[in-house]
Order: sequence, then C-alpha cells, then structure tokens
Amino acid sequence: MVDEATIRTIERPHRNLLAYYGLQSLSALFLAPFLFVPLLCKYLTLRYRIDDEGVSASWGVLFRREIHLTYRRIQDIHVSRNLFERWLGIGKVEIQTASGNATAELSLEGMQAYEDVRDFLYTRMRGTSSAAGTAEAVDEGEGPHSAPDGTGEVLELLRGIRSELEQARRALEQRG
Repeated sequence: MVDEATIRTIERPHRNLLAYYGLQSLSALFLAPFLFVPLLCKYLTLRYRIDDEGVSASWGVLFRREIHLTYRRIQDIHVSRNLFERWLGIGKVEIQTASGNATAELSLEGMQAYEDVRDFLYTRMRGTSSAAGTAEAVDEGEGPHSAPDGTGEVLELLRGIRSELEQARRALEQRG
C-alpha cells in the first residue's frame, strides 16, 4: 500500500510504458517506425499532477494537450490492464466524468501503483462530492445555502414540494 504523499509525487509514467509503446508499434510490422515516433514523443512529454484540487495530465510536442479534472467532476474510475501491461507490471487508470462521452475523459497510463492511485482518487472523489454530507448539514439546520454546489437549495425545494403533496393528500382523504 502506497501512502498519499507518494501518490502526490507521481509526475511521470513508469519507464515500462515506453516498452509497452514499442510492443504496440511492433504489432504493425512495417508501420512500426511511423507509429513509434508519436508514441515516443507522448512518453517523453507526458506529465501528471495529483494535488488537493484534482488530477491533471499534459503531453504533446506540436499539439499540446492538457486536461485538468477536479475531484468533484469525477464520476467513475476504472483500472484496465491488457496482457502486455500485466507482463510489464503497469496499468491504466481511466477517469470518467459526466460529460456524456462513453470513453474516459483522462487516462493515467503507465502507472505502477495503479490500484493505490485508483483508491486514492476514489477517497478524494467521495470526500469532496458527498451529497449525503450536505443533506445532513441541511437537516441539522445550517440553512439551505450551506452547500457550495447548490445541493442545499435543491433539498429545501424538494422538502417544500413533499410537504405540499402531503397537505394535498390529507385534503383529498378528508373529502373522501
């Protein structure tokens, strides 16, 4: 089990990712050099950052790509490992958001401590977007504006609708 401080220091993929990219390109036989060069550039420029606000990744030489996801936006986290990744001892942590896209919004490739990273992200995701915690805060009388994401206002509105429906039901029961 890797501690939180170690996970926060992960900035680069494991060197076995380069070997995996080489195996991937060799599968194309004659096109291997043309496939390996972009993968090499991606490997050399790939950087990760896991901090208090979220997880980020950036890569690219000519076309730079940067993705930053806050823990609040994360919906689901998957770990995938094919045969070669298992053989090399690495895995891919795929992070999905509610963007409507069927694929992962961000993939942390070449992770050696992939299960620990997944567990860390799950705990951070649950800790920042716990709807149960905001519901308890509203129940305890902290007011409808206690949740920064507006969850308290929605809960207060739903409680109002519930009480009106209960009153309407009582009125119908008294008639009949």
